[in-house]
Amino acid sequence: MPDDAAVVEVPGGGSLVVSVDSVVAGVHFDLALCSPADVGWKALMGALGDLAAMGARPLGALVALCVPGAGGDGELALGVMAGVAEAAGVSGCPVVGGDVSSADELVVAVTVMGTVDGGVPVARAGAVEGDTLLVTGPCGGSAADLRSGGGEAYCRPVARLREGTVARLAGAHAMIDVSDGLALDLHRLADASGVGFVLGSVPVAAGATPEEALGGGEDYELVIAVGEADVAGLVDQFAAAGLRPPWRIGAITADPGVRLAEGRELGRLGWQHPIG
Repeated sequence: MPDDAAVVEVPGGGSLVVSVDSVVAGVHFDLALCSPADVGWKALMGALGDLAAMGARPLGALVALCVPGAGGDGELALGVMAGVAEAAGVSGCPVVGGDVSSADELVVAVTVMGTVDGGVPVARAGAVEGDTLLVTGPCGGSAADLRSGGGEAYCRPVARLREGTVARLAGAHAMIDVSDGLALDLHRLADASGVGFVLGSVPVAAGATPEEALGGGEDYELVIAVGEADVAGLVDQFAAAGLRPPWRIGAITADPGVRLAEGRELGRLGWQHPIG
């Protein structure tokens, strides 16, 4: 499976990292559990997670907003865009354009553009035998919030942009963001790299179950595959940047048929898209 973001070569040199993502009412959010501003925040941060997974720094975003009603709901639209603006300020990703239209359901589609400042983006296809697997934070928080009726992790996730850049500069071989579930996204990284993995215990967010940590999704933490010799340096660079240290959760194996968690076969737990 290809990366969620594409690397586009720019005539004259350099490249852009580009990704598009969307959130749809009843699929990615419930307005009974989060505000319109939360929807806008979540839409931009979800798209930025794809840049974070390649170690890219955001340059700008385009937002296409579709609101219910023949003429569109102006108050709803303003609420969503207020959340987009909040997320843009926190992430350092300015909104540089977009479009507004009407639709049967509230939909926010976001295209983000980023750069690795002359470096090489980190793909999900670079993991090799012997790599250590790290994750940037506890998982399952969004799923736990959804189960319990909403909360910060569900409504206001944060793309790990700084962590992605630091991991890239520290020599990460492969990365992926936990958007659809830690287990499923780890399988995707292994599929792309042609490797297997042995997973130990994973950090579980407060209030979440171990099952939610593995299959809940929408945590946007980063899974990082890095050579064992580079782990200590990566951890030191996280500390120097004022970031919490990543958790060691397992290792990459050469055999693609080995996909284990605490000694047992790990299924593809997480959100399976109906298309693709």
